[in-house]
Amino acid sequence: MAQVVYDLENRLIEFAAAVVETSEALPMSKAGVYVAGQMLRSGMAPAMLYGEAQGAESRSDFIHKMKLVLKELKETRVSMKLVIRLKMRNLDDALAALCSENEALIAIVAKSIDTAKSNLAKEQRAARNSSS
Repeated sequence: MAQVVYDLENRLIEFAAAVVETSEALPMSKAGVYVAGQMLRSGMAPAMLYGEAQGAESRSDFIHKMKLVLKELKETRVSMKLVIRLKMRNLDDALAALCSENEALIAIVAKSIDTAKSNLAKEQRAARNSSS
């Protein structure tokens, strides 16, 4: 995860791959298996949900799907904090980079949602003004 990628889809795919690698490195204890499963689901979902968002039928649909991306990224953040807190894996450079990328993706997706909401509000105002 050392190289910065600016294409969001590719970043989400790289993030998902890194989550898979991280979850595979967790212990086979009951807690390790549970957290790994949760981390896999929430960490891989953003890439796939972003694919859905790209095919959104409306700006509102796009916002809804991006909110789901954000929700899953935040859930992944909690899973990683548990991994670190429970010492299921040492906080090495790879895990620190994954945590950092998670925070960056949260910020990007949140900003994208804000921008889409702003654009939707502008469209709605313009539509009201043109019908008046």
